[in-house]
Amino acid sequence: MVHCTINDASEPIQMAMRPRRSVLYVPGDNERAIEKAKTLPADAIIIDLEDSVAPANKELARQQAVAAIRERGFGSHEVILRVNPIETPWGMNDLHAAIAVNPDAILVPKVSQPGDITGTAKVVKAADADPHLRLWAMIETPMGIINARDIAACGPDPDNRLVCFVLGTNDLLKESRARAGSNRFAVVPWLAMTLVAARAYGLDVIDGVYNDFKDDLGFRAECEHGRTLGMDGKTLIHPSQVIPCNEIFSPSEDEVTWARKIIRAFEQPENARKGVITVEGKMVERLHLDMAKRVAGIAEVIAARSRIDEPWF
Repeated sequence: MVHCTINDASEPIQMAMRPRRSVLYVPGDNERAIEKAKTLPADAIIIDLEDSVAPANKELARQQAVAAIRERGFGSHEVILRVNPIETPWGMNDLHAAIAVNPDAILVPKVSQPGDITGTAKVVKAADADPHLRLWAMIETPMGIINARDIAACGPDPDNRLVCFVLGTNDLLKESRARAGSNRFAVVPWLAMTLVAARAYGLDVIDGVYNDFKDDLGFRAECEHGRTLGMDGKTLIHPSQVIPCNEIFSPSEDEVTWARKIIRAFEQPENARKGVITVEGKMVERLHLDMAKRVAGIAEVIAARSRIDEPWF
């Protein structure tokens, strides 16, 4: 098994705090859908060259995706390009095209072992890519789940550029022969294993898609389920899913209020060196301060975006 090693002198990649509540897939060969995505309030857009594109359209999809990203018309959206696996006839050309056009991140599909990330990172480095270009990893195979810890361990090494896991639940169901149920009973262990591995190494985690985009109640329930598990957001297949997803994965008003109370309490001089304090009769530790800062920070970013006069808001 290949393991990632972390140089003691290396520092983890420092990313600006940004919400990844709603992450919308858009087929690379659907120019109209790409243009539509620019007007939607999704936090991130994945332009897909892989699963949603038929083999006959792979070249067209790459051309259209590259042209769209080069135009830089996505506003505050985070733009990710999902390439085909390197071992396919299109993969290496996809990767070099992505590096040249410089999206926010490249989504590496079917990551099953650390070498899938380190190998891609070496190609990115050799091509003298922009230092801000990041890698996201699709965890969508049984081997990917088994190796989630070792894959996540690539994250702290800045040379690997890894910042996020994306769950491919449809592929996991297919490969495992499990049944998809309303409570996701079969997949919860895999989701939890992957999430804990990611968090151990400072990565974000995005939940898998909900296929029935006309089932609003079912979709909302699965969003709530994902948030309860600790997901940062959810991948989406239809524009109608964006707004409810944003609502559910945003900190509530009560959560933000409580977070700010914790922050203010620890800012008091008498609490500056304390590890544990009491806030409104509740015991609060410094780990809660870290959580509070993230909640407040994400809320501030969301609020700032909502004030920006952009078409997609």
